[in-house]
Amino acid sequence: MTASPHSPMETHPDIIDMHRRHELAETATTTPRAQAVETLAFLTGIYLAASPWIAGFNGLSTLAVNNLIVGIAFALLLSGGFGRAYERTHSMAWAACALGAWTIIAPWAVAGDVSTTRSIVNNVIVGILALILGMAASAMANRNTSRAEERGASTAYGPGRG
Repeated sequence: MTASPHSPMETHPDIIDMHRRHELAETATTTPRAQAVETLAFLTGIYLAASPWIAGFNGLSTLAVNNLIVGIAFALLLSGGFGRAYERTHSMAWAACALGAWTIIAPWAVAGDVSTTRSIVNNVIVGILALILGMAASAMANRNTSRAEERGASTAYGPGRG
């Protein structure tokens, strides 16, 4: 059997670049700012899921179910579940922004008469917080992607060969 004249896969420029970007993303998640965003996002999602019972509007079943589903989705989306590598989950951060915006308009958008003062105040405050956390995660994703792209031209293919 003859040895392959090709270089090993680990030395391929695309593989090296992928490993470097993964390391940047892992480094980004260890910063206190990223950990704070993840923790606050998790707590915001858990509160949103439980808010119909905490704030006392669980009799409004469509909004209660909506908040339960959106809260769990938000908690999983931005917390340690899926949001570990910010550069690869940039679109997930924007999805979290969409969930925050939906939370704000949900009392008026879901079927039935669910727009009570309690539900509106609760959803608007939690929705704004979710929107801010989603934008913070997205900003971290943009910053890390930009750093990876800046370094990529000079490191992935050698100096000046990007």
